[in-house]
Amino acid sequence: MKTLSLALLFLHTLAASAIAQTDYVIGVQDVLAITVYDQADLSGRYTVDPDGSLTFPLLGRVTAAGLTLRQLEEELQKKLADGYIRNPQVSVSVEQYRSQRIFVMGEVRAPGAYPLTGDMTIIEAIAKAGSTTAAAADEVLIVRPKNGSTEGPVLQADEDATVLTVNLREIQEGALSRNITLQDGDTIVVPKAQAVYVFGQVRAPGAYPMERGTTVLQALSLAGGVTDRGSTGRIRIIRTIDGKKKEIKVKLTDVVEPGDTIVVPERFF
Repeated sequence: MKTLSLALLFLHTLAASAIAQTDYVIGVQDVLAITVYDQADLSGRYTVDPDGSLTFPLLGRVTAAGLTLRQLEEELQKKLADGYIRNPQVSVSVEQYRSQRIFVMGEVRAPGAYPLTGDMTIIEAIAKAGSTTAAAADEVLIVRPKNGSTEGPVLQADEDATVLTVNLREIQEGALSRNITLQDGDTIVVPKAQAVYVFGQVRAPGAYPMERGTTVLQALSLAGGVTDRGSTGRIRIIRTIDGKKKEIKVKLTDVVEPGDTIVVPERFF
């Protein structure tokens, strides 16, 4: 269900990202598709060289790195109109993003480095990494290097990094302002959800990911509910406090803590 919701949200944001693509800032090694209408000899694929420029027919070396796609379109139109082509119409898009990238780590199906394309959001990045796994937590971290792009993932412990927290469930429920636009070098960390353990007279004993504020009743529901032989009046929790395991009698409305073990005993009759 979580994966489906993320997929639908990705489709919703994809259109907005396409509209904003002309705001993408071109970088070194990006491969651009440049089309000059009615000028097949000028249209083609152009790679931005290490010095930030590309070689364009008639014009020679043209600076591209640091410009947005729209700015490069305007620059090429201006230069071509200066004695070469009357009223040129130019379109520039990115065929291969090579200059900027982000990293997606943790509980996703395909962790790794991915090109930063256009105004990519955290939902789009997670979708590119195959979406989250069933064990993923709702709260995701964005570790952002203060000095821009990096060669590899940025760790939370790095002093020169800013850590942002985003709740994927909030975004799914409509808080699109939380769907943060990523920057070059960002590392997205999807941690494993904290777990609660449910044993005894329940239909599906085992470990279950929990959210903050989960009650005993909700945890029991995750485990399929109490069996006909189970006693809801004598449920207890085994909790580690100050390094020692303690047994606590609880009500169905009590809130569980990460690592708790809920035990549902058998009824006396």
